[in-house]
Amino acid sequence: MNNIFPTIETDRFILKQFTDNDLENVYKGLSNKDVIKHYGISYNSLEGTKEQLKWFNDLEINKTGLWWAIYSKSSDLFLGAGGLNNLEKEHNKAEYGFWLLPENWGKGIMKEVTPHICNYGFSKMNIHRIEGLIESNNTKVQKALAKLNFNYEGTMHDCEIKNGKYINIDIYAVINK
Repeated sequence: MNNIFPTIETDRFILKQFTDNDLENVYKGLSNKDVIKHYGISYNSLEGTKEQLKWFNDLEINKTGLWWAIYSKSSDLFLGAGGLNNLEKEHNKAEYGFWLLPENWGKGIMKEVTPHICNYGFSKMNIHRIEGLIESNNTKVQKALAKLNFNYEGTMHDCEIKNGKYINIDIYAVINK
C-alpha cells in the first residue's frame, strides 16, 4: 500500500478517507443503540468519538487495514462506514466490518459496497481470506454476508463477553480464488 488513501467508487456510492468533518456523523452512528447493538464499539460523547476517527485513519499508517467513509454520490450524504481491519500479513487475511446509519438500512448499500472493498483487499492488499465475525443472534448480517458469497464456517461458543454475558460468534469468510 502507498501513502495515498484510495477512493473507491461504485455506481451509487463513493468510499473515501474519513476527515474531521465526519466526526458528528460517526458519533451519530456509534452512539445509536440500534447501530451498536451488534457492533463492538460505542461512544457517548463527541470527544470520545475522536478516538474512533483517529483509529479509522491510523489503520493505513499502521498497515493493519483500511476503513472508508461511505457517501452517496448523488447527495454527498454520509451513510456509514466499511472496511478491513485486523490485517494479518503473515497469513494474508483480514476482518471485514461495516455499519450504516439506521435510515440507510435495507437500501442495498452493503450489497453494492462490500464486493468493492473485498476486491480492493484481494487485488491491492494481497489478502487471500476475508473474515466476517458476526454475533450469532445477528441474523440480518448473517443473511447479507451469505448473499455476498461469504461462507459460514462455524460458531465460536462463549468466546466473548458482552453486557456481562458470554456470546457466540459465527465465522463467515470469502476466499480470493
